[in-house]
Amino acid sequence: MTAPRQILSGVTYHVTRRCAQRELLLRPSELVNETFLYVLGVALRRYGLLLHGFCVLSNHFHLVVTDPGAHLPAFEQYLDSLVARSLNAALGRWEAFWASGSYSAVALATPDDVVDRLAYSLANPVAAGLVQRAAEWPGLWSSPERIGAGPIAARRPEHFFRRNGSMPESVELELTLPPGFDDVQQFRDRLVEAIGHREHLAAERLKAEGRSFLGVRRVLAQSPNARPATVAPRRGPKPRVGARDKWKRIEALGRLRSFLDDYREALKALRAGLRDVVFPSGTYWLRVAHGVRCAPG
Repeated sequence: MTAPRQILSGVTYHVTRRCAQRELLLRPSELVNETFLYVLGVALRRYGLLLHGFCVLSNHFHLVVTDPGAHLPAFEQYLDSLVARSLNAALGRWEAFWASGSYSAVALATPDDVVDRLAYSLANPVAAGLVQRAAEWPGLWSSPERIGAGPIAARRPEHFFRRNGSMPESVELELTLPPGFDDVQQFRDRLVEAIGHREHLAAERLKAEGRSFLGVRRVLAQSPNARPATVAPRRGPKPRVGARDKWKRIEALGRLRSFLDDYREALKALRAGLRDVVFPSGTYWLRVAHGVRCAPG
């Protein structure tokens, strides 16, 4: 059984989700790009999350978001479900769209970790050997210059969604400055520098391996049912906390461990018949689905 997530208000997360069997079901196309962007915009508006950056690769996506209202699980369930249903319908598929298990959500401990994870996300097409510069990626990719630059309009796709249904005809989404930063331009400059550093490292690695970048033309020529030629890495534990600073990481992991210990004790008491048990702050599913009492955040 997966350990319970601690969902607290105001946390910034690096969120990822991978397609089933590593298939290229999100391979860039007008259909995929407009569908994912529209559903993302609707999900953000519905659950009130703040978006700082995104990158949708051919078989997985990256988001960096802040969750003011502690609604991340509902947001992810809505986003993943609607993207899967709409794109499966367009592709004529009935099988699972996403890999088994849940999404990954890494809580970012410091503003430095936000920059690091956002740069990692936006440089991912280069690190994967797909394009030489991240900005060349033909899929959904948020330019650092879009942060704090006003709304992005996304129109409802013509496929899957009913013209006279409940979904809005269009939605706006905006890239906002993450918490912990005061100057938009300074943040953009820092992010651009971090992306450039990762691009340089990726190019040096491919050169040392005697490989070249796939390139936009060959990316677009791939079949959505194809899979990467590389061997899938062995599965390991999914991290819940992201902190480059050793002591910040130890502190965050200690808080998470305390939450898990308190949660298990409260659950044990609830199963024993105690109805006035108080669960630790950040308890999500039992609070939403069963109305258990929780300590204040």
